[in-house]
Amino acid sequence: MQVTQTLSEGLKREFRVVVPANDLDSKVNTRLDELKDQVRINGFRPGKVPVGHLKRLYGRSVMAETIEATVRDANAQIVSDNNLRLAMEPQVKLPTEEEAIKAVVEGKADLDYSVAMEVLPKIELADFKDIKLERLTAEATEAEIDEAIGRIAEQNRPFLPKAEGAEAASGDKVTISFTGTIDGAPFEGGSGEDIAVVIGSNSFIPGFEEQLIGIKAGENRAVKASFPPNYLKADLAGKEAEFAVSAKSLDAPGEVKTDDDFAKQLGLESLSKLRDAVKDRIAREHAGASRNRLKRQLLDALDERHKFELPPTLVSQEFDNVWQTVEGDLKSQGRTFADEGTTEEAAKDDYRKIAERRVRLGLVIAEIGDKNQIKVTDEEVQRAIVERARQFPGQEQQVWEYYRNNPQAVASLRAPIYEEKVVDFLIELTNVTEKKVTREELYKEDDDEKPAG
Repeated sequence: MQVTQTLSEGLKREFRVVVPANDLDSKVNTRLDELKDQVRINGFRPGKVPVGHLKRLYGRSVMAETIEATVRDANAQIVSDNNLRLAMEPQVKLPTEEEAIKAVVEGKADLDYSVAMEVLPKIELADFKDIKLERLTAEATEAEIDEAIGRIAEQNRPFLPKAEGAEAASGDKVTISFTGTIDGAPFEGGSGEDIAVVIGSNSFIPGFEEQLIGIKAGENRAVKASFPPNYLKADLAGKEAEFAVSAKSLDAPGEVKTDDDFAKQLGLESLSKLRDAVKDRIAREHAGASRNRLKRQLLDALDERHKFELPPTLVSQEFDNVWQTVEGDLKSQGRTFADEGTTEEAAKDDYRKIAERRVRLGLVIAEIGDKNQIKVTDEEVQRAIVERARQFPGQEQQVWEYYRNNPQAVASLRAPIYEEKVVDFLIELTNVTEKKVTREELYKEDDDEKPAG
């Protein structure tokens, strides 16, 4: 095999590889020799089929298999011999002319192909000890706890039947049956029987609930409302529908007293225990927000301290992923770049910078983890899969099978665990001070803040 480097430019490398036809033929014969003990052909005893006969029967398929294996092994040798750290899979260009391909497959010509590779840049890691971070912390206040318990009470508010002949008001629960049509034709999901609607809850499409105000039990009413431009079902998005509504019953919201009895309805011993549980939940939420702000500062510091050439294909792939999401979000919302106060070109420039930042930080985090032997254990991945399965009650087995049969899906769980472990490692090295702030300050998102990753 002859290997010639044809390009070394920045992070790009290209090689020309020539594998003599004799070498390929030898590998084919070795493979056919292995096959003769495995195949069964009429007229021949097991293991006694001549290689020449096997070659006539299976030569082309074995040659194709041999070429694939040879290219794979040759590329691996190039990487090893040149001490390359690849940023992506090698891009192979095999002969495309029909006659050239035929000659190689028939063993009449050398295999002559080129391979392009992108390598990882050399990264000089900064001194992390001079990074100064500020951990923002906020306590769960009594007012927050009261507000949260109020929301819980509202969600568990009882409803009591209204007097006969009463009209529905905002906040009432109306049990309805309805049939919807668009341009006179019924549509999928447009009908329902005995559906409870709380007027003002915004659980139906905009404009629907308000038109139920004043309706009485037993009354029929026509309601017109339009689906939002960003409605999940694209065939309904932005369209106006008419609903034939029949009110079955009316219920008014009752009073909720947040006392020990209310707490017991929720499975807790007392109102005090409920307040403790709510306080713990708020504290966990604040701790999560605090970590996110700290992580953002850390990533900003890493981004500022590490400047190196980025593998162009990695940046291009990341940009394509980001841009696809941006376009999808705009389409689902029925908005344009002009609505966002920008142009498509300006937006592309901004999101390309975001893609570059993500690639840069990804490489830096990987380098830090590699240099410091940070690993994600199988147990940690298993816990992540279990946690994921818990999010789909009744479908745990399907989730488990999905991850068991999809290595890429497992990798998508492993990556964020790895990143968090590297972040934890770096936070221990940096100079972190604490600052107590209000809840509003903790959750404030500055306009000029950069994406977290």
